[in-house]
Amino acid sequence: MTQSQPRFKALGRFSLNVVSIAAIALGIFLRIINLGSREYWYDEALSIVFVSGQRNVYSNPGEVPVNLDSYTALLHIPPGSGLSEMAANLANVLRGITNNQHAPLFYLFHNFWMRLFGNSEIAMRSLVVLMSIAAIASVYGLGRKLLGHRGGLIVAALLATNPFYLAQSLHFRMHGALPFWAALSGWAMLNLTGRKNLSSEVTNRDVSALSPRRSLYAELAWSAILIGSVTAGLLTNYLFSYWALSLAVLSLYLDRRRWFLHGVRLALAGALTVPWILWGVRQQLRNARFVLDQFGANEGESVALRHLQDVLTFFGTQFILGEWTSNLPPASVMVAGAIAIALFLAAIVHLWKVGLRQSFTVALLLSVLPLTLGIIVDSLTTKFTVGWGGGRAVLFILPGFLLLLAVWIERAAGRWRNLAASGLLVFFLTVGILDYTVRDRAMFHQVADAIASQPNTPTLIAMNSRAWGHVLRLAYYVPPTANVDLLARDPADLAPALEKVLNADNSPYSRILWLDAEKSVWSPNATPAQNQQVERLLDEAFCQTLSSCLSSETLQLSGTMELDEFNLQIYSR
Repeated sequence: MTQSQPRFKALGRFSLNVVSIAAIALGIFLRIINLGSREYWYDEALSIVFVSGQRNVYSNPGEVPVNLDSYTALLHIPPGSGLSEMAANLANVLRGITNNQHAPLFYLFHNFWMRLFGNSEIAMRSLVVLMSIAAIASVYGLGRKLLGHRGGLIVAALLATNPFYLAQSLHFRMHGALPFWAALSGWAMLNLTGRKNLSSEVTNRDVSALSPRRSLYAELAWSAILIGSVTAGLLTNYLFSYWALSLAVLSLYLDRRRWFLHGVRLALAGALTVPWILWGVRQQLRNARFVLDQFGANEGESVALRHLQDVLTFFGTQFILGEWTSNLPPASVMVAGAIAIALFLAAIVHLWKVGLRQSFTVALLLSVLPLTLGIIVDSLTTKFTVGWGGGRAVLFILPGFLLLLAVWIERAAGRWRNLAASGLLVFFLTVGILDYTVRDRAMFHQVADAIASQPNTPTLIAMNSRAWGHVLRLAYYVPPTANVDLLARDPADLAPALEKVLNADNSPYSRILWLDAEKSVWSPNATPAQNQQVERLLDEAFCQTLSSCLSSETLQLSGTMELDEFNLQIYSR
């Protein structure tokens, strides 16, 4: 027993390390191979026009058709390579952001990235993927500081395979960068406050090996990393302030004697955001207040029930369903959320009974505390940000909850450690892999293919939505060499505008693609009566008799989200 038991334990440690490393590698591989596997979704198209600095040039489609190329040009940075042109373009990026609710850093980073690599899906998503890989490395450092090498590998593997984070890493949006800034700042804070005995496997050896001078250099380096990562997080998403406050509480718990020094570091990070707050946020509050209304309650809606739904959606999406929630009914998501909450509560109770106070408390302060702050702010402001988009706006909380799981697996699971860790990793990978193999998003490629079959035929796309995410995706995917105009109106206005086009003398269009959006976004969705009116006009214009109608094809277009649903009818003559 004395010989076999150590061998068994050593084999267990080795096998779990290997499983974790393999899971990390597979998580990175899935990100790389899926960079261009899906079309841009609605918000990604908006990001392109913000990054290009041409948000303020964009104008809504009018009552008469416009050449689609006029929108395609907005998806590229304007020509000009001099410093003055670059400075003017960056100024336009910042001005465009003031008409939205987001912080500026993501758009500024990607403006330089677009200059280098263009606006393809692979190019624009690659920077977010690189930041997600950096997040995996940083959360390993965070976990290693708290739990040792194996614990670091476990939490890194959980983040690498988490299906919701996998999807967010492959979105050209700012949310995928948040776990990186969170993990990096948390790692820095642990190094600045927990230098005595957070992980006996790592910290004691490392600290004793440092000379006083190297220790000073290390503290200065970690201070710079903390200040820089917190500043970057705040300038990526304003809700990152919940994480910054949690770091402040963490510093008080771990190193109360130096609270003032830690407070100065965090205050300096906040101070670096002041210029943007004074110039940009003030304009956003004036210009983009209508955007903030999307986070409010609907008329007649129970606020308390909506907050409960938000919390359940957060847990169900981030820990069980991933992006499958975009195609599932809310009830299913809330049931999944209840299951996830029950499992986390069981782990918390078990950890409390085991008595691992320090690592347990650190994990709670980096998970439950920022989530609680978000719920409190939402309750006081009657907003619903915690569950918005499955919780992507508060994705910086994800590393903390995965750290909590890793604490339980490493310190409390005992003989179930390998089974619990491997089972959770297999579950995460299964959900993520199925998401990117079973579900597809290629609606606008189908529209482009229909146009490419007759590229020189004068074509009009008639769409019952003016939503700029729909317009910009059309402009991105339809070949710029095709002879295509766009008539985009609200559902109630499409038939009258289309009638004028069809009745005009010498109407140039030999083909009309009627793109019926299931969700108009900016107006009430189309009613059956409105669609029947459009269909009647097109039948009269293109069909002399029912048997001779050359309406050649009807396609139902769908993707991974509600905003991807369209019906396409092609009329030719």
